[in-house]
Amino acid sequence: MINLAALQMPTQGMSPNALDHYFKTAKAKDTKLILLGEYVLNHFFKELEKMPVNMIKDQSDHHLAMIKALSKKYEMVVVAPLIQVKNKVCYKTIVKVTPKTTHTYYQQILIDYGHWDEAKFFANEIKPLEDPMVFAHEGVRFGVIGGFEIHFNWFFDRLNARDVDVLLLPTAATFESHNRWREILKTRAFLHNIYILRANRVGEYLDNEVKWKFYGDSMLITPVGEVESVLEDKESLMVATVDRKEVREAKRLWGFEKQLKKRQN
Repeated sequence: MINLAALQMPTQGMSPNALDHYFKTAKAKDTKLILLGEYVLNHFFKELEKMPVNMIKDQSDHHLAMIKALSKKYEMVVVAPLIQVKNKVCYKTIVKVTPKTTHTYYQQILIDYGHWDEAKFFANEIKPLEDPMVFAHEGVRFGVIGGFEIHFNWFFDRLNARDVDVLLLPTAATFESHNRWREILKTRAFLHNIYILRANRVGEYLDNEVKWKFYGDSMLITPVGEVESVLEDKESLMVATVDRKEVREAKRLWGFEKQLKKRQN
Protein backbone atom coordinates (compact mmCIF):
# COMPACT_ATOMS: atom_id res chain seq x y z
CA MET A 1 0.00 0.00 0.00
CA ILE A 2 1.05 3.56 -0.67
CA ASN A 3 -0.40 6.98 0.17
CA LEU A 4 -0.88 9.37 -2.76
CA ALA A 5 -2.03 12.99 -2.84
CA ALA A 6 -3.95 15.06 -5.39
CA LEU A 7 -3.38 18.79 -5.02
CA GLN A 8 -6.27 20.89 -6.34
CA MET A 9 -5.23 24.52 -6.95
CA PRO A 10 -5.45 27.47 -9.34
CA THR A 11 -2.33 28.86 -11.04
CA GLN A 12 0.35 29.57 -8.46
CA GLY A 13 2.38 32.74 -8.15
CA MET A 14 6.13 32.85 -7.64
CA SER A 15 5.99 32.35 -3.86
CA PRO A 16 6.52 28.75 -2.69
CA ASN A 17 4.52 29.24 0.50
CA ALA A 18 1.22 27.65 -0.57
CA LEU A 19 2.84 24.64 -2.20
CA ASP A 20 5.16 24.19 0.76
CA HIS A 21 2.19 24.17 3.12
CA TYR A 22 0.43 21.41 1.19
CA PHE A 23 3.60 19.36 0.75
CA LYS A 24 4.24 19.58 4.48
CA THR A 25 0.67 18.44 5.21
CA ALA A 26 0.98 15.56 2.74
CA LYS A 27 4.31 14.49 4.24
CA ALA A 28 2.76 14.39 7.72
CA LYS A 29 0.31 11.81 6.31
CA ASP A 30 3.15 9.67 4.96
CA THR A 31 2.42 10.57 1.35
CA LYS A 32 4.93 9.19 -1.14
CA LEU A 33 3.70 10.89 -4.32
CA ILE A 34 1.80 14.10 -5.08
CA LEU A 35 -0.06 14.96 -8.30
CA LEU A 36 -0.84 18.51 -9.47
CA GLY A 37 -3.52 19.53 -11.96
CA GLU A 38 -3.00 21.18 -15.34
CA TYR A 39 -2.14 24.88 -15.50
CA VAL A 40 -1.18 25.11 -11.85
CA LEU A 41 2.53 25.77 -12.38
CA ASN A 42 1.67 27.86 -15.45
CA HIS A 43 -1.14 30.23 -16.34
CA PHE A 44 -4.19 28.78 -18.06
CA PHE A 45 -3.85 28.18 -21.80
CA LYS A 46 -5.99 31.16 -22.85
CA GLU A 47 -3.71 33.40 -20.79
CA LEU A 48 -0.57 31.80 -22.24
CA GLU A 49 -1.72 32.79 -25.72
CA LYS A 50 -1.37 36.44 -24.69
CA MET A 51 1.92 36.13 -22.78
CA PRO A 52 5.43 36.74 -24.15
CA VAL A 53 7.36 33.50 -24.55
CA ASN A 54 10.19 34.70 -22.32
CA MET A 55 7.68 35.30 -19.50
CA ILE A 56 6.31 31.76 -19.89
CA LYS A 57 9.85 30.40 -19.76
CA ASP A 58 10.70 32.37 -16.63
CA GLN A 59 7.56 31.10 -14.90
CA SER A 60 8.23 27.49 -15.90
CA ASP A 61 11.91 27.55 -14.93
CA HIS A 62 11.05 29.10 -11.57
CA HIS A 63 8.34 26.57 -10.76
CA LEU A 64 10.39 23.58 -11.92
CA ALA A 65 13.16 24.64 -9.55
CA MET A 66 10.53 25.08 -6.84
CA ILE A 67 9.06 21.58 -7.14
CA LYS A 68 12.54 20.07 -7.36
CA ALA A 69 13.36 21.73 -4.04
CA LEU A 70 10.06 20.57 -2.49
CA SER A 71 10.59 17.01 -3.73
CA LYS A 72 14.01 16.94 -2.11
CA LYS A 73 12.86 18.67 1.09
CA TYR A 74 9.93 16.30 1.67
CA GLU A 75 11.39 13.18 -0.03
CA MET A 76 8.37 12.89 -2.30
CA VAL A 77 7.75 12.14 -5.97
CA VAL A 78 6.01 15.03 -7.74
CA VAL A 79 4.04 14.61 -10.98
CA ALA A 80 3.02 17.93 -12.48
CA PRO A 81 2.10 19.42 -15.87
CA LEU A 82 4.60 22.04 -17.00
CA ILE A 83 4.97 24.21 -20.10
CA GLN A 84 8.55 23.90 -21.31
CA VAL A 85 10.11 26.45 -23.66
CA LYS A 86 12.87 25.45 -26.07
CA ASN A 87 14.16 27.60 -28.93
CA LYS A 88 11.39 30.13 -28.16
CA VAL A 89 8.52 27.67 -28.71
CA CYS A 90 6.30 26.07 -26.06
CA TYR A 91 5.76 22.39 -25.38
CA LYS A 92 3.05 20.91 -23.19
CA THR A 93 4.64 18.34 -20.89
CA ILE A 94 4.26 16.48 -17.61
CA VAL A 95 7.31 16.15 -15.39
CA LYS A 96 8.05 13.46 -12.82
CA VAL A 97 10.39 14.89 -10.22
CA THR A 98 12.14 12.85 -7.53
CA PRO A 99 14.75 14.06 -5.04
CA LYS A 100 17.45 13.04 -7.54
CA THR A 101 15.94 12.90 -11.05
CA THR A 102 13.55 14.61 -13.46
CA HIS A 103 11.78 12.86 -16.34
CA THR A 104 9.52 14.48 -18.94
CA TYR A 105 6.49 13.22 -20.87
CA TYR A 106 5.47 15.24 -23.91
CA GLN A 107 1.70 15.12 -24.28
CA GLN A 108 0.97 13.39 -27.59
CA ILE A 109 -2.64 14.37 -28.38
CA LEU A 110 -3.70 17.93 -27.64
CA ILE A 111 -7.07 19.66 -27.77
CA ASP A 112 -7.66 21.28 -31.16
CA TYR A 113 -11.09 22.91 -30.86
CA GLY A 114 -11.88 26.41 -32.07
CA HIS A 115 -12.27 27.89 -28.60
CA TRP A 116 -9.36 25.93 -27.09
CA ASP A 117 -6.68 25.03 -29.66
CA GLU A 118 -3.64 23.74 -27.79
CA ALA A 119 -2.45 21.79 -30.82
CA LYS A 120 -1.96 25.04 -32.74
CA PHE A 121 -0.22 26.89 -29.91
CA PHE A 122 2.16 24.22 -28.64
CA ALA A 123 5.01 22.73 -30.67
CA ASN A 124 4.40 19.11 -29.58
CA GLU A 125 5.15 16.92 -32.60
CA ILE A 126 2.40 15.01 -34.37
CA LYS A 127 3.88 11.57 -34.97
CA PRO A 128 3.15 7.87 -34.32
CA LEU A 129 2.11 7.38 -30.70
CA GLU A 130 4.63 6.20 -28.14
CA ASP A 131 4.07 4.53 -24.78
CA PRO A 132 2.93 6.87 -22.00
CA MET A 133 5.20 7.53 -19.06
CA VAL A 134 5.36 4.46 -16.79
CA PHE A 135 7.40 4.11 -13.61
CA ALA A 136 7.52 2.03 -10.43
CA HIS A 137 7.59 3.48 -6.92
CA GLU A 138 7.21 1.71 -3.58
CA GLY A 139 6.23 -1.52 -5.37
CA VAL A 140 3.41 0.11 -7.37
CA ARG A 141 3.44 0.74 -11.14
CA PHE A 142 2.22 4.17 -12.25
CA GLY A 143 1.22 5.48 -15.66
CA VAL A 144 0.93 9.14 -16.66
CA ILE A 145 -1.00 10.70 -19.57
CA GLY A 146 -2.38 14.15 -20.33
CA GLY A 147 -6.00 14.82 -19.43
CA PHE A 148 -7.27 14.94 -23.04
CA GLU A 149 -5.57 11.62 -23.80
CA ILE A 150 -8.02 9.71 -21.60
CA HIS A 151 -10.45 9.78 -24.54
CA PHE A 152 -8.28 7.44 -26.64
CA ASN A 153 -8.34 3.65 -26.20
CA TRP A 154 -4.78 3.24 -27.49
CA PHE A 155 -3.27 4.62 -24.30
CA PHE A 156 -5.16 2.13 -22.16
CA ASP A 157 -4.04 -0.78 -24.31
CA ARG A 158 -0.46 0.30 -23.62
CA LEU A 159 -1.08 0.84 -19.91
CA ASN A 160 -2.46 -2.70 -19.74
CA ALA A 161 0.55 -4.04 -21.62
CA ARG A 162 2.89 -2.29 -19.16
CA ASP A 163 1.00 -3.74 -16.16
CA VAL A 164 0.11 -0.34 -14.67
CA ASP A 165 -1.69 -0.26 -11.31
CA VAL A 166 -2.44 3.48 -10.98
CA LEU A 167 -3.08 6.06 -13.70
CA LEU A 168 -2.10 9.60 -12.70
CA LEU A 169 -4.29 12.05 -14.60
CA PRO A 170 -3.84 15.83 -14.34
CA THR A 171 -6.72 17.79 -15.90
CA ALA A 172 -8.12 21.30 -16.41
CA ALA A 173 -11.78 20.42 -16.98
CA THR A 174 -14.30 23.25 -17.12
CA PHE A 175 -17.78 24.32 -18.28
CA GLU A 176 -20.53 21.70 -17.89
CA SER A 177 -18.31 18.61 -18.18
CA HIS A 178 -18.52 17.55 -14.52
CA ASN A 179 -20.76 14.49 -14.95
CA ARG A 180 -19.22 13.41 -18.25
CA TRP A 181 -15.73 13.35 -16.76
CA ARG A 182 -16.92 11.35 -13.74
CA GLU A 183 -18.53 8.71 -15.95
CA ILE A 184 -15.51 8.45 -18.25
CA LEU A 185 -13.12 8.05 -15.34
CA LYS A 186 -15.26 5.46 -13.57
CA THR A 187 -15.70 3.47 -16.77
CA ARG A 188 -12.00 3.55 -17.64
CA ALA A 189 -11.02 2.45 -14.14
CA PHE A 190 -13.48 -0.46 -14.21
CA LEU A 191 -12.83 -1.71 -17.74
CA HIS A 192 -9.07 -1.74 -17.17
CA ASN A 193 -9.18 -2.61 -13.45
CA ILE A 194 -6.82 0.17 -12.39
CA TYR A 195 -6.88 3.02 -9.93
CA ILE A 196 -7.24 6.49 -11.43
CA LEU A 197 -6.02 9.47 -9.43
CA ARG A 198 -7.27 12.67 -11.01
CA ALA A 199 -6.12 16.16 -10.02
CA ASN A 200 -8.30 18.85 -11.61
CA ARG A 201 -7.63 22.57 -11.56
CA VAL A 202 -9.79 25.12 -9.73
CA GLY A 203 -10.19 28.84 -10.38
CA GLU A 204 -11.81 31.03 -13.05
CA TYR A 205 -10.88 32.72 -16.31
CA LEU A 206 -12.98 35.45 -17.92
CA ASP A 207 -12.88 35.43 -21.73
CA ASN A 208 -15.04 37.96 -23.61
CA GLU A 209 -17.52 37.92 -20.73
CA VAL A 210 -17.67 34.10 -20.76
CA LYS A 211 -16.58 32.68 -17.43
CA TRP A 212 -14.45 29.53 -17.55
CA LYS A 213 -14.95 27.88 -14.16
CA PHE A 214 -12.63 25.04 -13.25
CA TYR A 215 -14.63 22.94 -10.85
CA GLY A 216 -12.16 20.65 -9.11
CA ASP A 217 -13.73 17.26 -8.41
CA SER A 218 -10.31 15.68 -8.01
CA MET A 219 -10.78 12.07 -7.03
CA LEU A 220 -9.45 8.58 -6.54
CA ILE A 221 -11.37 5.85 -8.36
CA THR A 222 -10.90 2.19 -7.47
CA PRO A 223 -10.15 -0.69 -9.87
CA VAL A 224 -13.85 -1.62 -9.81
CA GLY A 225 -14.94 1.86 -10.91
CA GLU A 226 -16.06 3.33 -7.60
CA VAL A 227 -15.24 6.86 -6.40
CA GLU A 228 -13.39 6.30 -3.14
CA SER A 229 -12.27 9.86 -2.29
CA VAL A 230 -13.24 13.18 -3.84
CA LEU A 231 -12.67 16.92 -3.38
CA GLU A 232 -15.27 19.62 -4.01
CA ASP A 233 -14.71 22.88 -5.90
CA LYS A 234 -12.25 24.68 -3.62
CA GLU A 235 -8.49 24.66 -3.30
CA SER A 236 -7.67 21.57 -1.28
CA LEU A 237 -5.46 18.52 -0.76
CA MET A 238 -6.63 14.91 -0.88
CA VAL A 239 -4.57 12.03 0.51
CA ALA A 240 -5.72 8.51 -0.36
CA THR A 241 -4.31 4.99 -0.16
CA VAL A 242 -3.93 2.55 -3.03
CA ASP A 243 -3.21 -1.15 -2.67
CA ARG A 244 -1.73 -3.17 -5.53
CA LYS A 245 -3.49 -6.26 -4.16
CA GLU A 246 -6.83 -4.59 -4.97
CA VAL A 247 -5.74 -4.25 -8.59
CA ARG A 248 -4.69 -7.90 -8.79
CA GLU A 249 -7.97 -9.01 -7.22
CA ALA A 250 -10.10 -6.91 -9.58
CA LYS A 251 -8.27 -8.29 -12.62
CA ARG A 252 -8.73 -11.84 -11.32
CA LEU A 253 -12.40 -11.33 -10.49
CA TRP A 254 -13.48 -9.73 -13.77
CA GLY A 255 -11.02 -11.48 -16.06
CA PHE A 256 -11.13 -8.99 -18.93
CA GLU A 257 -7.43 -9.36 -19.74
CA LYS A 258 -7.66 -13.15 -19.44
CA GLN A 259 -10.34 -13.23 -22.12
CA LEU A 260 -8.15 -11.26 -24.50
CA LYS A 261 -5.06 -13.35 -23.84
CA LYS A 262 -6.98 -16.51 -24.77
CA ARG A 263 -7.55 -15.03 -28.22
CA GLN A 264 -4.10 -13.69 -28.96
CA ASN A 265 -2.07 -15.33 -31.73
